[in-house]
Amino acid sequence: MAEELTPATPVNESDRTTEAEGTEEPIEQRKNGLYPEVSDELAANMKSGWADTELHDLEPIAQAAHTERRRAALSARFPGERLVIPAGNLLTRSNDSEYAFRASTEYAYLTGDQSHDGVLVLEPTADGHTATVHLLPRSNRENGEFWLDGQGELWVGRRHSLAEAARLLGLPAEDVRELPGKLREATGPVRVVRGHDAGIESALTDKVTAERDEELRVFLSEARLVKDEFEIAELQKACDSTARGFEDVVRVLDRAEATSERWIEGTFFLRARVEGNDIGYGSICAAGPHATTLHWVRNDGPVRSGELLLLDAGVETTELYTADVTRTLPISGRFTGLQRRIYDAVYEAQEAGIAAVRPGALFSDFHDAAQRVLATRLVEWGLLGDLDVEKVLELGLQRRWTLHGTGHMLGMDVHDCAAARRETYVAGTLEPGMCLTVEPGLYFQADDLTVPEEYRGIGVRIEDDILVTEDGNRNLSAALPRRAVEVEAWMARLRG
Repeated sequence: MAEELTPATPVNESDRTTEAEGTEEPIEQRKNGLYPEVSDELAANMKSGWADTELHDLEPIAQAAHTERRRAALSARFPGERLVIPAGNLLTRSNDSEYAFRASTEYAYLTGDQSHDGVLVLEPTADGHTATVHLLPRSNRENGEFWLDGQGELWVGRRHSLAEAARLLGLPAEDVRELPGKLREATGPVRVVRGHDAGIESALTDKVTAERDEELRVFLSEARLVKDEFEIAELQKACDSTARGFEDVVRVLDRAEATSERWIEGTFFLRARVEGNDIGYGSICAAGPHATTLHWVRNDGPVRSGELLLLDAGVETTELYTADVTRTLPISGRFTGLQRRIYDAVYEAQEAGIAAVRPGALFSDFHDAAQRVLATRLVEWGLLGDLDVEKVLELGLQRRWTLHGTGHMLGMDVHDCAAARRETYVAGTLEPGMCLTVEPGLYFQADDLTVPEEYRGIGVRIEDDILVTEDGNRNLSAALPRRAVEVEAWMARLRG
């Protein structure tokens, strides 16, 4: 990584004073930079001799019509109010390096843009709202920002000009550095999506309330419960790439055995970066007893033949829609008798859960169906004494080994629509266009003395992404086998 020439710290460009407002802040010099100053001759030289790279033939992005419709629904819900939805800012990882930026879900959902420091503002009008996206313009060549600033074009790449962004997104674009001042002077009711941009929130501090802002966040979360055709296509794309990522892993299991779970993590990550934006969440590459830890993301343990690998991973597309798929695989390619018994119980539970996903069903129906199967098998195996299935379910005793809910909404967030009200989500009714996971599991901890020793350290989860359709459901991740015998045959084929 090259050392930057000058700035002591990355500059938050939204805090800069623009020429329209007055003088600009000087670009700070790096304390320990090898070039402590810039000569007048070099500064003059860097201003000239650059070709015009403005792009004039841009077409609107694929989802522009969808984002326009989403903004119209938002406008109708909050008439007469100014609505502010930030993308968020860069976050420091360490010293002067930042985490890879991921725009806030609300902002990306409403604009299709993924620029850091961006802010969507809906200004109220007599008959609705006027939407404007506020962005950083191309880095300034007159003051040297483009080559001296840590976020300048020659350091991190070219940004779209405001005119280019307007054509791509299908809405006016203005300089975000002027926005805080405008918001401080604004009058009338305002709502902001909190938690993404402290500078924007500070500009609105005396104009907003937590309760009203939460209503905005809840509405935007519930708006994503039913996916449109663009979103469904993106989720299918994510599932297809994820299936290929799982195939990649199976092909290199011998390398993982020679190294660790990290080989599995890295293999899947390569597919995610080549075909998408990133992984949608931290990959769970849990071999052996690590499979009993629900969110095992350290991925630093051994991979041993004869044990199981629980791989829970999802590709996030370039438009930020993620898959969430789990398969539990025998590392040797063949299940042992006990492993298969536990696996088959989870598979049967998942089948019952998927069958319960249909329009008009309660969201909780698929969870209840899957839990009933798991409780029945646990009783049959003698793990719950002389209690019957109904009593076990009433007391929730199966949860010692099933632990988590059987699924969740899926979309731009792996746990999508999380701010939605209970009555519209977990206590709500399924509708066509909703997408959710069905993911039952059984987990026998290595130190669980209530189960026979041979069960200890075995964890199994099977998870698929299910779209509610007009007449039932469609498994978006069906490209990956689920039956034990099919899993074994699939692994044998991939491993030659």
